[in-house]
Amino acid sequence: MNKMAMTPKGVKLLLAGLLTMIAGYILLTGGGSVDKNIFNWSMFDFRRLVAAPLVILAGIVVEIVAIMGPRSKK
Repeated sequence: MNKMAMTPKGVKLLLAGLLTMIAGYILLTGGGSVDKNIFNWSMFDFRRLVAAPLVILAGIVVEIVAIMGPRSKK
């Protein structure tokens, strides 16, 4: 029995979802302040509050599709 639990297409989708989530976490980084006494408002920009979470959620959706998606019947 040489049957894999995942098809090659599923494995590619898993990797694509992983890369998408990593890109989302990269979007969350940055915005630090050199002086700890000065508040930095850049942590409240569009990239960190909206874009990064949406990219991470898109990666999670891709992962779910890769795992739960339809399998080819051979």
